Amino acid sequence: MSVESQPRSVSQTEQYERCSWRWYLQRVERVRPRPAAWSFHGTAFHSAAEAWERSFRTLAADEVTGLFHDQYTAMVDEALSEEPDTDVWLAAGRYTGGEDIERRYHLGMEQTAAYVEWSKAIRPALWTEPNEQKPALELSFMVELGGIQVRGFIDQALDEGDGSVRVRDLKTGVMKSKFQLQTYSVAMRKVWGVAVDKADWYLAKDGRLSRPLKVGEVSEDEIGQRFADMDAGVKRGDFPANPGFDCNFCDVSHGCIFFSPKT
Repeated sequence: MSVESQPRSVSQTEQYERCSWRWYLQRVERVRPRPAAWSFHGTAFHSAAEAWERSFRTLAADEVTGLFHDQYTAMVDEALSEEPDTDVWLAAGRYTGGEDIERRYHLGMEQTAAYVEWSKAIRPALWTEPNEQKPALELSFMVELGGIQVRGFIDQALDEGDGSVRVRDLKTGVMKSKFQLQTYSVAMRKVWGVAVDKADWYLAKDGRLSRPLKVGEVSEDEIGQRFADMDAGVKRGDFPANPGFDCNFCDVSHGCIFFSPKT
């Protein structure tokens, strides 16, 4: 499927809005991205948390952290086999690529254990997906918004006890996307026909929930327009660069003619 006709997603749209040239390099030119430990950290944490929830919170804490350990190390080992020079890896702050690999392993193990303890104490009530009668974890959807096919995966949907559902996204980093929660809330209403008035993030960095985001009045037209604008830009072949500070964290900057480490 060509990039012009493929379904869109929140991550695609936000990446295009921030720097459509990066979008082009990744998805059209297929520049191989530099690895980043933060990506493996987030993926392994999500997988461990999902496994814990799917066990109906019966796994032992060390089993859950063991799942994080196994996936994180497997992903890092695979990436190292392709790019063994950790100086090439992306890393945040003052850390080198190698230091960040080790740091995020320990951080992820701590955050995974903390999530288990937090959920045992708080006991958030997962919504039951009515079609498959399973806990609402990693809910996949494909829905038309603004005339565009949009796909995504919702980390968790919670039963609010009044017939409505709350959308929740698990975050290991600091970047939070209101557009993501808004899109997922609209998708829940459209696909499953449930009311969604609030959404939030579980912030693994702090071991707590964010303040709830009010999403009850977010309209399908408002969200759909952003997807439509992004899709139209791709089909026009409109990919202007947006060089700046974020270039230092871009995983395809090594293939970008606009990148300068001094930006």
